[in-house]
Amino acid sequence: MLRIPADKKFLAGTKFIDLCAGLGGFRLAAESFGGECVFASDFDERVAGVYEKNFGDRPAGDITKINEKDIPNHELLCAGFPCQPFSISGKKKGFKDTRGTIFFDIARILQLHRPKIILLENVKNFATHDKKKTLQTVVRVLQELGYFVHYKVLNASLFGVPQTRERIYIVCFRDDVIDGDKYEFPRIRPNSKVLRDLLQPPEEVKKFEVNVSPTFTKRLSEVDSYLYTKPVRVGHINLGRQGERIYHPNGHAITLSSQGGGIGAKTGLYYVNGVIRRLSPRECARLNGFPEKFKLYSRPSVSYAHLGNSVVVDVLQYVLFSCNFVLSRVR
Repeated sequence: MLRIPADKKFLAGTKFIDLCAGLGGFRLAAESFGGECVFASDFDERVAGVYEKNFGDRPAGDITKINEKDIPNHELLCAGFPCQPFSISGKKKGFKDTRGTIFFDIARILQLHRPKIILLENVKNFATHDKKKTLQTVVRVLQELGYFVHYKVLNASLFGVPQTRERIYIVCFRDDVIDGDKYEFPRIRPNSKVLRDLLQPPEEVKKFEVNVSPTFTKRLSEVDSYLYTKPVRVGHINLGRQGERIYHPNGHAITLSSQGGGIGAKTGLYYVNGVIRRLSPRECARLNGFPEKFKLYSRPSVSYAHLGNSVVVDVLQYVLFSCNFVLSRVR
């Protein structure tokens, strides 16, 4: 998580809501600039419990069952909404194209509250889902609601976080925001960090070691001599399927996942200090930009799922800060 100077609190006094909140990555990013969270929602009771431990208030339940009139007024709407198939996408029927999806609920909230900025995040494949019809439907509905819409796939690996994690970010400005149509996403930031920089001491992560017979396909002595800005595969176990590939900590981590099989499922396998192991939940939290004091779920298997679904706080901070100039120009 980035260190934000005190004079960069450009969201001070700005009320925001945190939909599909998960662990609260959007909240951490917005609060780092002075934003005030007035409402949060997530249907998963276990992740809501983690959220409550860290922020002091428990998210409301399923947003599909919450009346938009019961949500406080706000100027910023944040949501890492899931990508369900839009059953009749491309029919050009406005809201009707999105019924049965979480985005429909976001749209009805927008229709009533009209926040001046929207920040959405989704998986990279959202950009091409259903031959791009899903994204086109979302953009069209947002435009019909009166917003300038911008979207781009960004890789966390290029914004200071040693994890390859590509996600689509959608930034929208209400049509009365001057220059809202001229917004530009943040430029790539230099990244000198590698996975090794975020690892815990060996004595703290022994339970994540795996007893396997590896096949190394790269000379480790050569890999040890360099730092890489991408995952560096050095070998595999078994047939080398997903979850069976071994990477070096002098590179970046592969994408954390909430699902997947193999002995290295969800985090990947890494050759660290002469042993092969998975990453710990705390290391995964660091890869998503969560602060050290952030409390995680007690069971690693559940925590991996939460972190695999999480946003990367650092990227959200860069995206939010890139909105600073536009947000200062409201009619």
